[in-house]
Amino acid sequence: MSTFEIVGDDFALDGRPFRILSGAIHYFRVHPDDWADRIRKARLMGLNTIETYVPWNAHEPRAGEWEQSGGLDLGRFLQTIADEGMYAIVRPGPYICAEWDNGGLPAWLFTDPEVGIRRSEPKFVAAVSRYLERVLAVVAPRQITEGGPVILVQIENEYGAYGDDKGYLRILTDLTRASGIVVPLTTVDQPEPAMLENGSLPELHKTASFGSRSRERLATLREHQPTGPLMCSEFWDGWFDHWGAHHHTTPFDQTAADLDALLAAGASVNLYMFHGGTNFGFTNGANDKGVYQPLVTSYDYDAPLDEAGNPTAKFWAFREVLGRYTDLPDEVPVVSGPAPVFEAALTASVPLLSVADRLGEWVWTDELPTMDSLGHYTGFALYQTEIDVPEPAVLELAEVRDRAHVFVNRARIGTLDRDHHDRAITLAPSRGTLTLLVEDQGRVDYGPRIGEPKGLIGPARLDAAELNRWGVLPIDLTSLDPVRETLTALTASALAGPAFARGTFHLDEPADLFLDTAHWGKGVVWVNGFALGRYWTRGPQRTMYVPGAVLTPGENEVIVLELDAGASTAIRFVAALDLGHTDF
Repeated sequence: MSTFEIVGDDFALDGRPFRILSGAIHYFRVHPDDWADRIRKARLMGLNTIETYVPWNAHEPRAGEWEQSGGLDLGRFLQTIADEGMYAIVRPGPYICAEWDNGGLPAWLFTDPEVGIRRSEPKFVAAVSRYLERVLAVVAPRQITEGGPVILVQIENEYGAYGDDKGYLRILTDLTRASGIVVPLTTVDQPEPAMLENGSLPELHKTASFGSRSRERLATLREHQPTGPLMCSEFWDGWFDHWGAHHHTTPFDQTAADLDALLAAGASVNLYMFHGGTNFGFTNGANDKGVYQPLVTSYDYDAPLDEAGNPTAKFWAFREVLGRYTDLPDEVPVVSGPAPVFEAALTASVPLLSVADRLGEWVWTDELPTMDSLGHYTGFALYQTEIDVPEPAVLELAEVRDRAHVFVNRARIGTLDRDHHDRAITLAPSRGTLTLLVEDQGRVDYGPRIGEPKGLIGPARLDAAELNRWGVLPIDLTSLDPVRETLTALTASALAGPAFARGTFHLDEPADLFLDTAHWGKGVVWVNGFALGRYWTRGPQRTMYVPGAVLTPGENEVIVLELDAGASTAIRFVAALDLGHTDF
């Protein structure tokens, strides 16, 4: 068995100095059938280690319900790293940020106001202890000392930007050691004095996160940690995108120069990201610094390996730099050719309001509830009440989280968008049923708005009179069978939302595909029951990545939930990713 330690100013593998050349791949953002391909390409670029976060909310979507199979099989991911002859770094949080829904913290944690998030409060400590015990039971037997690949485990994540509860950090540290973790423990913070001081303990090895001015940032880190190996454990080589903004890119030559400077200083590195992957389903996070900004489905990140796993110009520039500091494999990755280009059609549909009763059960309350208070933590919910409006009136809500379509007697009145700070809408004289279809567009992953409940936030008033009697139907999209059972032929050339629509296409053999969504409005796509994620004409993203692993020879199914309006019922596949316009 091997050892991995900190000796003087070096990491030491079996007693010999070892430089960590790592790249981040989040197993939960990549189809498991593609893990081996992405990991191999990391080695071919010159890396020797793979780093991953662990998303608590994906593994435990409800308290006590643990998920650890398929795309959440951390043990299989770590074994795949070992099979490629590489090492692994595991960062279990509990908070991960990662532009992931709620920063990885389960929404159910926040339903009890007594729970003190990310501090040494007993209820939170109890919950996080159960979580870490489960995760570390997977990690411990896969440490390098046990013949596995794991060489480092991180405590918390960028904690110095959040708090300064040293007792909390010590609880996590003691729990990690008690769970059998013997490899070095690290922390990461931006190289700011207060963050470096508040985010760690003397026995934890400090690392930094940055993407430029490498020598300056490493010097700051050294000031706050006089001995031990220097490491940038988040070298930001790209950035993430929000709906309605531009696609972020960084010049590959400039980023490569910053990487070269970091390595020339003798530091170890973890590229964030080596391969970003995809926010499949409803997993994207959001930011809110006065304006709510949900993240797009693609987590391409302008990384060396793009969303579909193909090397970019940044890959080759980084490989050249890494070759100055390590021996490179002779083998290089094969660049995929264009994806198949073809069209099919959506041929059947059903209005969402017509099938909703099959997708959940109504709950009636005398107060306006949030989705969270009903145990519904993602996706959509219908809110309904009865109104009698003899004159034009204004419906006003305290807040909409995050988007609501407003209907009176099933006729669409308008839309309330959180990112526009919409809270009020005029209703014409009417009598009957007021319905709001509410979408959770992704939970804030950084800052004080983490953990806020989703849905309609009360009070709800109609011309100052409070509306109290509400029915709420949390929409369960775990299975789309109820949708399939109610579809009827679609004869129109466009799709009026909110509605589900279905179509099929034929493949001789599976291959990665790129679904063009530019002609649709806003919604969600499933292929063969696999939730690809969200699309929106706001852009910048115009294509959705369809992993070949979810496709089959012969007939394949597409189901779309169009919320607004699709100008065409065509299902179009194009040759390559189109992540939208940039700012230069």
